[in-house]
Amino acid sequence: MITLKKDDEPADLGGVTHLSIGVSWDPTAGSSGGLMGKIRQKTGTDLDLIAIAMQGTEPVRLAGLDSSDPFGNGSLVHSGDNQTGRGDGDDETVTVVLDKVPDTITSIVFVAAAYKKRSAFQNARNVSFKVYDATGGTTQQVADIWPSLLTTDNGCAVAKATREPGGWQLKVINETGKIKQGDEQALMRFAMSK
Repeated sequence: MITLKKDDEPADLGGVTHLSIGVSWDPTAGSSGGLMGKIRQKTGTDLDLIAIAMQGTEPVRLAGLDSSDPFGNGSLVHSGDNQTGRGDGDDETVTVVLDKVPDTITSIVFVAAAYKKRSAFQNARNVSFKVYDATGGTTQQVADIWPSLLTTDNGCAVAKATREPGGWQLKVINETGKIKQGDEQALMRFAMSK
């Protein structure tokens, strides 16, 4: 079993065959009271979990938004778009089957973002990123990552899995930044900087 925190060195994923990253959040009225607050809370907010597969320094595939299985072989699978934050457990997940990831992929960066226009981290509460070892059909949480409530940024680099000569390693990043909403290239440039 591995346990991960932001300040830790990259964790060796030897023995881990299935890795999952999840994001969960709750809808909030924010600072709006009355009818607007009720409408905002009922509508929820749309955060997105995206996994960007890198070939060297170049992004070549992404799981999330409208792509659920970018390699078409089940090695990098997104659970689907939750647009409100309603429901128990993780609202969106990405699962990686490490030994099925194409050999040319050198890393995968996991980013959570208020990507779509009019969405914002400030319109969500209790945002949490979880990392799971899902090897052998059981799911065991190995990290719980909470971004700062003080950020006005709309993106968070959650973690990065890197293929090393001895196997895969995972590093918790938990760094926020600004991403131009609706701009996939801005999202990919943010991932490239991690």
